[in-house]
Amino acid sequence: MSENATILCRCEDLTREQILECIEGGCHTIDEIKRVTRAGMGPCQGRTCRMLIAQELSNYYHIPLEDVLMPTFRPPTKPVTMGILADAYEEGGCEK
Repeated sequence: MSENATILCRCEDLTREQILECIEGGCHTIDEIKRVTRAGMGPCQGRTCRMLIAQELSNYYHIPLEDVLMPTFRPPTKPVTMGILADAYEEGGCEK
């Protein structure tokens, strides 16, 4: 298996090659890559692939990793099961 066939986003089954194609196509941020490929939009919400994609951007653009613009987050930033939400509703934790 080649290095470019390595899966970077397991949730969306995206390879390093696909991410590099986006970068070579002009994507400069993780959010741009996310819009094109859905990277970071699976069940893990980017917790697995975010840093891997940031490393690819850092390497390609020859910038420090800390200078890569991280994606925006919207609540919930941690997955919440429907059961937790239902329990909160039943306990009066949510307004009716």
